[in-house]
Amino acid sequence: MFSQNENLSSEEALIQFQKLQSEINLEFPEDDIKTYQRKSFSENQLQSYLSKHFQCLDLLPHIKGNYALKLDTYLHSGNWFYNIGFSQQTINSYQKFFKKYKEFESHLTSSEKEKYIEMRNYAYSVLAESYAKLNKLDSAKITHLQNIEFSKTLKGIYYPSALNNYGLYFYWNKKDLSNALIYFNKAFEITQDSFPKHTLIGSIRDNIADIYTDQGFVVKALPLYQSNFSFYQKTPNEKTQKIDLPRLISAGAQLVRSHLKLNQIEQAEQAFLQLGELAKKNELNLSDSSKLEILKTEELLFLSQNKIKEAYATSKKVWSLSDSILTASKRADTKWRNELNNVTLDRVALNFKIERLQKENRLKNQRLKWWIITLILSIGIILLTSLILRRRQYVINAKNKQLLAEKTLENTSLKVQKLNSEIKSKERDLTDFALNLSQNQEWAELLAQKIEILKQSPTKERSILIDELENEVKNKITFDSNTKDFFERLDKLSDSFYSKLTKRFPNLSKTEIRLCSLIRLKIDSRSIASLQNITLASLNTSRYRLRKKLHLPEDVDLDQFIQSM
Repeated sequence: MFSQNENLSSEEALIQFQKLQSEINLEFPEDDIKTYQRKSFSENQLQSYLSKHFQCLDLLPHIKGNYALKLDTYLHSGNWFYNIGFSQQTINSYQKFFKKYKEFESHLTSSEKEKYIEMRNYAYSVLAESYAKLNKLDSAKITHLQNIEFSKTLKGIYYPSALNNYGLYFYWNKKDLSNALIYFNKAFEITQDSFPKHTLIGSIRDNIADIYTDQGFVVKALPLYQSNFSFYQKTPNEKTQKIDLPRLISAGAQLVRSHLKLNQIEQAEQAFLQLGELAKKNELNLSDSSKLEILKTEELLFLSQNKIKEAYATSKKVWSLSDSILTASKRADTKWRNELNNVTLDRVALNFKIERLQKENRLKNQRLKWWIITLILSIGIILLTSLILRRRQYVINAKNKQLLAEKTLENTSLKVQKLNSEIKSKERDLTDFALNLSQNQEWAELLAQKIEILKQSPTKERSILIDELENEVKNKITFDSNTKDFFERLDKLSDSFYSKLTKRFPNLSKTEIRLCSLIRLKIDSRSIASLQNITLASLNTSRYRLRKKLHLPEDVDLDQFIQSM
């Protein structure tokens, strides 16, 4: 077992480490971009990768020397978790890297130290970003300042990059536009003087333009977006040597929106035409987020041109693609976090069992020693019998006090369990309320869009659109009222079924309990989706999550299981 590493020699640990690394690299090489993408992993591959990854980290403390190997492993771990999207694990790995670098630095060669300059600069940036994602803003600020101090005397792009990242900290996390602009301008000045063709200058220029836009100075932002649109068409990324397509699309979209804000419709049309040609030329390589950005820009252009029907049609495409991206992202996040937690918990549980066995063995040895001592001191015990008898009553009293304290503790524990149960029930109610509120908010936003379209529509079409809008509002009111009445009756009818269900599966939310009741009544999926005011795709997602909470094997039908209860 790899958790039982205490008895391994350095050579044995290194051999096992190298064997695990070879197994990992066969399918997911460290220098392959696929290794850092979620879509590359199946469920089984993810579990296998994480298991071997943790085993390698467990082996490192038992390997003597090999300082670069250890540092590279912690770096790879941090990079992998960062790209996959797990901030806390990223922080853990990078903290270990910096701690070990300080410890190993005197053992590294000059070439190795040179190699770690860029890596340390990157690690500082990612560590600060990960802190910020977890809302640990003080730690993020400290890390940014450490990076600036570290890179100040270095040659290369490191120093302006650190300044730009600190500016983003003020912009994204602190909402402090003034301080953000100070650091962006400082980074831009250094980069323009020393590295005018580096893509970092495009990023900084984009950040400055975004702040001008937020401040309402669109006229100042427009030439910066224009420069970036031209810059990214001809400047490849330094590492991949390919055009950065997402940034190019973003720069074009920002340029079109800036023209529209300044009511420069003709210039916006020309910029969007150029953007469309670039998108068509690179259609196979466009990400969903880039496609969504183009659609949103097209919708704004149609609205500015008073093309209401075209804007409405594009708006539907935007909603459809947004929903698809959001659903896929949530599903992937849930799957990955569950897998990571399962593997981590299994690892911790295994270590706990081994520690418990080791403690039991130590206790057995101690007991044997005590028996020997007891035998030797038996004569002394006989002589002390009289003293023991006098202390007997004292011991009895102490035991009675102990029993009373244990009883009091037991009662307190029961109260705590009851309170925890009530808290979980309130949490489920709050989750249902949040979901309902989110759906109503989405409907309200769609309604606001339709009202905006209505304001801009010709007089002839306005009456038809008003009637459609009125019918939609009435249907919504009727649907909400009828649905509320239906679920109240359903809850009363299914009271005994609810009790039985929550007793067996206490973690079910109110929405999931109602879904079980609807399935039990043999209502078809389309009707259930309509009652819950969700799409069939969302219902299928709910059924999948319900299966996991009910711990159903793949060969057990969900409907038959619920109807048999």
